[in-house]
Amino acid sequence: MSRTPAPPRPSLLLLAYLAFVSLGLPDGLIGVGWPSIRLDLDVPTEAVGVVLTAGTVAYLTSSVLAGFTLARLGVGWLLAGSTLLAGVALTGYASTPALAVMVGFALVLGLGSGAIDAGLNAYAAAAFGPRHMNWMHAFFGLGVAIGPLIMTGVLGAGLSWRWGYALVAAAQLALAAAFALTVRLWRGGPPAGATLPPDPIAPQVVPGESAEAVPAARRSSIGATLRLPAVWLGGAAFAVYVAIEVSTGLWAFLLLTEGRGLSAAVAGLCVSGYWGSLFVGRVVQGVVAERLGSTRVLRGSLLGMAGGAVLIALPAPGWVAVAGLLVVGFAAAPVFPLLTLTTAERVGRDHADRTIGLQIGAAGLGAALVPAAVGVLLARVSVAALGPTLVVLAVALIALHAAGARRARPAS
Repeated sequence: MSRTPAPPRPSLLLLAYLAFVSLGLPDGLIGVGWPSIRLDLDVPTEAVGVVLTAGTVAYLTSSVLAGFTLARLGVGWLLAGSTLLAGVALTGYASTPALAVMVGFALVLGLGSGAIDAGLNAYAAAAFGPRHMNWMHAFFGLGVAIGPLIMTGVLGAGLSWRWGYALVAAAQLALAAAFALTVRLWRGGPPAGATLPPDPIAPQVVPGESAEAVPAARRSSIGATLRLPAVWLGGAAFAVYVAIEVSTGLWAFLLLTEGRGLSAAVAGLCVSGYWGSLFVGRVVQGVVAERLGSTRVLRGSLLGMAGGAVLIALPAPGWVAVAGLLVVGFAAAPVFPLLTLTTAERVGRDHADRTIGLQIGAAGLGAALVPAAVGVLLARVSVAALGPTLVVLAVALIALHAAGARRARPAS
């Protein structure tokens, strides 16, 4: 049963969108800026891996911890503090004298970004409907797209790469101030008037006993959360989903050029089309999910991802693989937002915040490990192995989601 939340406050909705834009900006900056950064800091090209690894480790740690500390800090202070950390880290990037200092600030940036991601997803899962949840994630893609434009503009104007990070740092610090000024508005979870579904895993209250009087052993605890099979099945589903999304975008160019004979220019446009279909899909399917229901759209999207993967796997002309890419992108678009949105339906509202933090961490782990493993597979077998690999992952994702949904059903 889907909830029908009251319209979120416009001010909070705008801040949520801007926060997700800010999450994507640093990812876009470093790709364009790194050639200039490495020359300035006198480090080899591969040193970027150290920066990215440090950021990823901190991001994973922060996203998991945020889910467990959200109730104590409150989402407003969590977002204000985390955005401040990100702003400080980017300021550090802009003024760093050496790679070691940059790696230290990468850890700080990862801590801030992971908490923003987990905190906002947890709040939005309770307070936003399918449309705004999808649109919020679409704005992350917008941030990733704007980042390279900022750095390109800075370098094209003859300025140092440091100015690119300084501009984004200023925006992050302004956003942190906005979160701090709106802390009270973020309190209280869903807006007044929201209708929530029955909690399938809520602690049972004896008739005549108040909720506050429920013994600690029967209230939500960290141990109780970690003992729920649906928590771990959900984390695995997030890891597999992000593995499909990232692996497809990362290795599609290689498949289209070496495996399907397309030119580099055409293949590049097709890969851009794949990422574009993710953005468009989130905008369009956010509206569709609000009308048809999250569960129905989510199931259709999972099947669509599998169908697109089959098209990529077929030993057919290049246009068939390109069609598969677009299908996978459009179908995958609402999966991450809707899996987040329906977390409480699988694990219960008392466990939702912690579970979302674990899921965000699992997604980051899937993005870091699986695409690299797929690359090793393609190098040792053939680029044609990409399609079958995506089919296997898509089927695994369907199975994980179905198993998690079954585990969520209360005993009859």
